[in-house]
Amino acid sequence: MKKNFLLLSLLSLSLATSAQTDVFRTRTLDDIPYRIPAIATAKDGTLVAVSDYRYCHFDIGAGRIDLHFRRSADNGRTWGNIYQPPTMMGDGDLTPGHQEAGYGDAAIAVDRKSGRMMLISCSGGPLFGQSTVERHQGMARFYSDDGGLTWSRPDYIGEDVIYKPLAQGKYGPIKAWFVGSGRIFQSRTVKVGKYYRLYCAGVSRNDKENANWVIYSDDFGLTWGILGGTDASPVPGGDEPKCEELPDGRVLLSSRAWGGRFYNIFTFTDVRTAQGQWGEKAFSGKDNQGVEAVQNSCNGEVVLLPVVRTSDKRKTYLLLQSLPFGPGRANVGIYYKELSTPEDYATPQALAANWTGRYQVSSLPSAYSTMAWQHDGTLGFFYEEETHCNSSKGGYNMVYRNLTLETITEGKYKAGK
Repeated sequence: MKKNFLLLSLLSLSLATSAQTDVFRTRTLDDIPYRIPAIATAKDGTLVAVSDYRYCHFDIGAGRIDLHFRRSADNGRTWGNIYQPPTMMGDGDLTPGHQEAGYGDAAIAVDRKSGRMMLISCSGGPLFGQSTVERHQGMARFYSDDGGLTWSRPDYIGEDVIYKPLAQGKYGPIKAWFVGSGRIFQSRTVKVGKYYRLYCAGVSRNDKENANWVIYSDDFGLTWGILGGTDASPVPGGDEPKCEELPDGRVLLSSRAWGGRFYNIFTFTDVRTAQGQWGEKAFSGKDNQGVEAVQNSCNGEVVLLPVVRTSDKRKTYLLLQSLPFGPGRANVGIYYKELSTPEDYATPQALAANWTGRYQVSSLPSAYSTMAWQHDGTLGFFYEEETHCNSSKGGYNMVYRNLTLETITEGKYKAGK
């Protein structure tokens, strides 16, 4: 009887930590479609999820896109109603220089001390691939001081943050800039003034190539600098990126690539002034036992977590990278790599190779994904999936799954502190 009770308890726990919720539902091809997941954990533990609501049925820059929100106060078990902040409602007007046409590809940060939230999104038009030096989409910044219930009016900061600085540097002017959606991370160690430092990654376009950059802020998004300067991109040829802080305080850049990811690492010479240099980019994929994306290139999230290795109770770190396993945009899941010694991540080449394992989340066509660590010691995984219909008209079902580290790693690791 005790054995059967234990088995039933374990089964219930497994189901509880893998239940799937349609947070923003695209049910039919006739629906206004949703795309692009972003999720954050507020200071009080509330989950805040946001996605594009695409009236234009296409990417930001094509017409009207709004941002829709939902919140969960019980670690993802139930979700409140969908709500639309009036300040994040597009008007579809693609007149050059008009930024209010739409807001899309949101990325969120939460200050761990004050609880203040910041959201950055792409704004206006035209499309990334159609932009010019004179006419390009922008970057909008919003703040919330009540856990994501209400948001400020947008400030359009793209010119001062990225376009003008790059035009004045050796890299030269750019035609377009696109924020890496999902998560803006806050340093666990670097505090200059009132706030811990923020890092946000994006991709630019000029006549020759796409290129990645990481911007940083020491005043919670009011002003920004470009990490490593404006002379050379850390990932030339890169695509939509994410970034994270490694155990030693260096900054990791992870960039979307065909067949896997590009990685690079920024090493500080002066942490307080953000001086230092990037390494040499490294590809992670099948040939070096890295993170393989079979026959696809897609955005995903990178997150570092302190963990305990269950075999010997040793405290260590686990790096998570999400993407579609493939083939094509399908079978979204999470790769993981243990960072037990500095040698495991000493260089971009070392970090890119020899990942520990992986966990498949979806068995359907699926694409972009992101994640947030929850106050209950589990992972909130938020991703795009063709749950109810295909994505031929520009949208996906936006799905939340709650996962434990034990589930992801087949019991090899559990949450640490």
